[in-house]
Amino acid sequence: YRILSTTLDCGCTPDSLFMRRSVVRLDEEQNAEEEKQTIDDEHWAYDIPQLKAKESKFQCEASYLPFEDLVFGRMSYKGFNKEIEKMMKEKNTEQSLAEADRREKEMAVSDDEMAERFTSLVGTVGKKFAKKRKKAEKEKVTETPQDTIDTVQTDAPSKKKKSKKKKKEFMKPNEDE
Repeated sequence: YRILSTTLDCGCTPDSLFMRRSVVRLDEEQNAEEEKQTIDDEHWAYDIPQLKAKESKFQCEASYLPFEDLVFGRMSYKGFNKEIEKMMKEKNTEQSLAEADRREKEMAVSDDEMAERFTSLVGTVGKKFAKKRKKAEKEKVTETPQDTIDTVQTDAPSKKKKSKKKKKEFMKPNEDE
């Protein structure tokens, strides 16, 4: 926009009063546009992080075959169209392999999951035995030698009593009644 030459076609110099006004006006407009652009760039930027694109809950397909679990669309039998039969065979093997992989993944337990289960199992069993050990230790601490002798003597006759009890047997009904 600036006029760089010292003389113009009309013979006027840029220092002329009317030329200075237009040069000043053009400079002011250009400066105003630059300031406006810098203000827009600086002040109107968001400081929030970029939002991730949401995953769609819907699945779009060109054909309804995958949704209905239908077989390959084009059919050919008994060698009528060998190219189609070849494509059918490839597609069917791909589907069967994919289905087998899906079933295997469904039933298999990953290494991480197995490790997690094992650690929780070890912790649970460890707690169980720790409780029993603590109880046994407390009993040993509270018992005195005389108490142990008394308990041994009282336990011995009770075992004999249990063995002396008569087992109940089947009773035959009276024939008189």
